Amino acid sequence: MTDAEKVAALFAAHDVEGTLVIESLDGYRTIIHNPERASEQFSPASTFKIPNTLIALEHGIVTSKDSPFNWDGTDRSLPQWNRDQTLESAFKVSCVWCYQEMARALGAGAYVAALRDLNYGNREIGAAVDQFWLNGDLRISAFQQIEFLRSFYLGDTGHDERHVAIVKDIMRVEVSESHTLYAKSGWTGAGLAVGWYVGFVETPGETWLFAMNMRMNDAAQAPLRQQLTVEALGKLRMI
Repeated sequence: MTDAEKVAALFAAHDVEGTLVIESLDGYRTIIHNPERASEQFSPASTFKIPNTLIALEHGIVTSKDSPFNWDGTDRSLPQWNRDQTLESAFKVSCVWCYQEMARALGAGAYVAALRDLNYGNREIGAAVDQFWLNGDLRISAFQQIEFLRSFYLGDTGHDERHVAIVKDIMRVEVSESHTLYAKSGWTGAGLAVGWYVGFVETPGETWLFAMNMRMNDAAQAPLRQQLTVEALGKLRMI
């Protein structure tokens, strides 16, 4: 069984329609499940918090992982959003109102320039500066996520090393003797609902980039974004 077939078997076992691209940092080894879907662009949803945080740091909208956001008391339906936040907590709980505050402070011009410089997805922000990565005009494919992650990881985006380090720090999900996992999930519910899980995993011998997206039929599938990705990395002996 090929590596791609092993990954396909995992998706079939969970009855998931989706794609997963895993690539070595040097680009010499790539495993692709469903290449057609890997080329298809979708809204990045909260995976955009990776470049969004970097952009906000570069413009001084936030200055550290402890930069505060004061909750205005509005009930936003998710308990984890209904409280004061730091940049780190806002990233980890995907706090939309925090990132919308940053987006309005940044403004459209900063995003147009930043997305051009990053060559991120289709680079479109449309008219709503605080919505474009959610259900707006911005679109990106799994392949494009990999290219962004590589330039980000290698420090090739032109951003301050300290800011890159802050983003990597708040992306950290799991640390073990065998690996360290850095990731961000995303979920867009407009039209065809799409779930994302993107990031990288460091091992003693290699760093692997990954970008997974899947059709989301209901909320119960949300854990599969991370689960499928980690299972695939394990099946391929990458972690």
